[in-house]
Amino acid sequence: MKMIFLVISALASIVLISCNSNGSGNNNSADSVDSKKIAVDLNKEKFDSSNIKVDTKFAVTAADGGMLEVQCGTLALAKGNLPEVKNLGQMMVNGHSKANEELKVLSNSKNISIPAVLGTDNQSKLDKLASKAGKDFDKAYTELMVSDHKEDIDAFKKEINDGKDTALKSWAAGKISMLEHHLQMSQSTETLVKNKKEK
Repeated sequence: MKMIFLVISALASIVLISCNSNGSGNNNSADSVDSKKIAVDLNKEKFDSSNIKVDTKFAVTAADGGMLEVQCGTLALAKGNLPEVKNLGQMMVNGHSKANEELKVLSNSKNISIPAVLGTDNQSKLDKLASKAGKDFDKAYTELMVSDHKEDIDAFKKEINDGKDTALKSWAAGKISMLEHHLQMSQSTETLVKNKKEK
């Protein structure tokens, strides 16, 4: 009887863990944990006395932002009204999926904790976008991609200028051209969407 209880408890734990760590990042409950904040706190414990606090903050922010780009891009592929919006979504999925994997490997090698699912702020952005449809979706998606990539570029440039870890600085520098291209394509698609709405 005790053995059956232990097996049931173990299975329940596995179900809870898998529910909390699924790739969708849909943590909408009020008591859900903020994956980004947890990663920041873990890094504080590990690196508080070191000189790479700027780098750990950057890694967490870049990971959270990269996941947002991929999940929004996946939404654009499913819900985009215009083919150009779907194309933009595919570009985001391709570019940021690769960058996310690189950052995960790099962070692991440095023992830096990064979030496994979206933090609450970016989850809210994704949920808001998911509630849109048709032309409203296209408008909201392209606007989000423009504003988000401007923030990304600022964060990556800050890491290049202020970071202490040479590997992370180098990785950030290698991604600037991709981010600038994504911003340019987002702005072009945003203009196209606005012009289509006006006609």
